[in-house]
Amino acid sequence: PHTSAATPSLISPKTCLAVDGLASYLPVVRFRTVYRHFIVVISVYSVVQGVSTMQAPQWTEFLQCPICLQLFNDVSRLPVSLACGHTVCKSCLSNLQRRQCQFCSSPITTDIEKLPVNDALLLLSGASLRRSPPPLESRTGDDLHYHEGKEAIESMALLLKPLSMAGTVGSSNNGILSRPMQRKLVTLINCQLVEAEGRARAMRAARSLGERTVTELLLHHQNQQQLSSNLWAAVRQRGCQFLGPALQEECLRLILLALEGGVQLSRKVLVMYVVQQLQEKKYHQASKTSVGHVVQLLYRASCFKVTKRDDESSLMELKEEFQSYEALRREHDSQIVQIAMEAGLRIAPDQWSSLLYGDTIHKSHMQSIIDKLQTPESFNHSIDELVIALTRSGDPFNLGDLREHFEYLSSTGSSSELFSADWEMCAKGMQAVEAVVNGLVRFVQATQKSKSSELQQAYNSKYKTSMCKDMQTRGICPRGVTCSFAHSDEEMERLVCLEHGVCVYHLSDANRSSTVVEPKI
Repeated sequence: PHTSAATPSLISPKTCLAVDGLASYLPVVRFRTVYRHFIVVISVYSVVQGVSTMQAPQWTEFLQCPICLQLFNDVSRLPVSLACGHTVCKSCLSNLQRRQCQFCSSPITTDIEKLPVNDALLLLSGASLRRSPPPLESRTGDDLHYHEGKEAIESMALLLKPLSMAGTVGSSNNGILSRPMQRKLVTLINCQLVEAEGRARAMRAARSLGERTVTELLLHHQNQQQLSSNLWAAVRQRGCQFLGPALQEECLRLILLALEGGVQLSRKVLVMYVVQQLQEKKYHQASKTSVGHVVQLLYRASCFKVTKRDDESSLMELKEEFQSYEALRREHDSQIVQIAMEAGLRIAPDQWSSLLYGDTIHKSHMQSIIDKLQTPESFNHSIDELVIALTRSGDPFNLGDLREHFEYLSSTGSSSELFSADWEMCAKGMQAVEAVVNGLVRFVQATQKSKSSELQQAYNSKYKTSMCKDMQTRGICPRGVTCSFAHSDEEMERLVCLEHGVCVYHLSDANRSSTVVEPKI
């Protein structure tokens, strides 16, 4: 009863469920209650003493301390980022009993008073910045490189300013940065550049953000109307097929049912069984050819263990790791994503979810598959594809100037040892990722403005050219004078055209031949 309101949030939900499960076996009701209180007290005490780790905070709650749950400010809640990438307010950091992170147990090797305040988070919180240089025990030039990298991160943090005003990322999306870009940018903002481990983490975050920027630009340069047809054409070229979200799921479940328990079947028998079951379930569009292409897709994904026989058909058996629908479906989806990547197609996770499942609730599932298929060479391939796309479009926004920055980020690699002590490389990496992110923002803003102008032009061309249905049916229009449709025959016959800087009105009255010309205002 004496704990604060923030105390329950320190305990993991899994811990609470485990306590409830254990307590349910205790016969005495009063003893169950005492037992639960005892476990809660022990959990809170363990967190305070640093014996156990806390549950990691949500990435969207980047403006509050994950321990005390208070918003960062420049008075009593100064944000301090650790080398592991977690950020805690200085008050909570000073009260730790053990010098280790409460979320990942990473040791804190630097004196807390020497750790710099995260000015980027203060900037987003609306607080005033404190430009006191950190005490760097290194060469004289390192201080300059530190501030160059720090200023680049703070400049990119301003892109989250409209979002931070609403409290969390995504609650007030301005449409410029996608959610994956926001998440990677938040990761970079929480990196600390004073320690070698923090610089290595910042370089990896910068590389990841640069790679995502290339993907975003490729998505903007693709023809979205032909994306679906190009994908399924690439799948068919490899002897495979996708039958639609519902039919494909039913087909995979039947294949799993037929080969359940280590059963071995020939390809022909397996296909005929699945087709027969689908026909009985009213999927009359299913054929031996289409189902055979689905089996071929799983064969390409190495889901089968094939036993060859002399003068007879080979027997197919599902591998042990794919004998559940979730595992089989994940490997099936991975194979389709890999085919799309080989064909040079870049598809967003929400688009993948819509194409393969017919909804948008499988975005995280598809994003994890895309991340797993990424290789160190994927960044270079994406840069080459972007150069080709810009050549085809004529590059009206001069995005080709970003190529050297992309290539620098790609050349840094993902090894943490590579950047352990190179301050100049770290500063150059932060400036490179700042350049490419700002280039993406300028491109998105220009395209949005162009689309808005086109929509406005199309809207103006149809203004007052048809009768208002509300006026025709009910005799009154709730929009009044702001309605885009005509309220009378005279108003509909009045044509407003802009020519040579004047407005010409053809009036419908007793003298229809008269024309009034007025200066354009």
